[in-house]
Amino acid sequence: VQLQASGGGLVQPGGSLRLSCAASGSIFSIKDMGWYRQAPGKQRALVADITSGGSANYADSVKARFTISRDNTKNTVYLQMNSLKPEDTAVYYCTAAAYSGSVYRGGYWGRGTLVTVSS
Repeated sequence: VQLQASGGGLVQPGGSLRLSCAASGSIFSIKDMGWYRQAPGKQRALVADITSGGSANYADSVKARFTISRDNTKNTVYLQMNSLKPEDTAVYYCTAAAYSGSVYRGGYWGRGTLVTVSS
C-alpha cells in the first residue's frame, strides 16, 4: 500500500491548511485512516483518526480546530487544520489499516509532510 500525502507548507499563526492523503495499491479494504505528527525532539503522536464508517477521534490539543474526513471511494483522508499555532509545527504522517473482512492485514505509513506555523 502506498500513501501519498500532500498539502503541507508554511502558514502564519491563525491560518489554515488542508492535508490530503491517498492510499493506493491495496488488494484489501482500507478501513481506519488517520494522521500522526512528530515535532522536533518529540515522539510521534496521534492527531486524529477516522473509521470507514466516519467515526472520528482527536487528540485533545487539536479538538475544535482540526477536522478529519475521508472519501472512501478514493481511499483518501483529509485533515482540515484551522487556527494553527506554532506548536502545531511538525511532520504530519498519514496512516491506513488494511483488512480482509475482519482480519487485520497490516498498517501503513506515508512519508510525511512538513507543516510549519510561523510568522
